[in-house]
This record gives sequence, structure tokens and C-alpha cells, in this order.
Amino acid sequence: MTWLIILGTITTILGLGGLGYCIREAARVKREGLTPEEAQPRLRALIAINLASVCVAAMGLGMVVVGVML
Repeated sequence: MTWLIILGTITTILGLGGLGYCIREAARVKREGLTPEEAQPRLRALIAINLASVCVAAMGLGMVVVGVML
């Protein structure tokens, strides 16, 4: 099941990349010093990306675990 481990690793890395993107964007919003009314829509958009990234990373880790167990 080497292919499952490799695919799971790639999926996990993609999820972690999405989390890194969310962190960078949130830090950029904070650095810009926007008012709460201006920052809120940008941060709300990041919530969906953040949740999707966590789900993708979790699925990738699950694939790695299944690949190791098999």
C-alpha cells in the first residue's frame, strides 16, 4: 500500500499549505490595521478555506494511517 501512503502524504501537505495560506492572509489583515468592519469580510472568507484545509489534511493523515496498517 505504498501508493496510499504517498498519496496521503501529498494530500496532507496540500492541507498544510492551505493552513499556511490562511495564517499568512490573517497576519496580512492584522498588519494592515483595518477597522473591524473592513477586516471582517476578509476573515470570514478565510474561515471556509481554513476548514477545508483542515479536512484535507485530516483525510491525508487518515490515508497514511490506513496505508501503514495495510
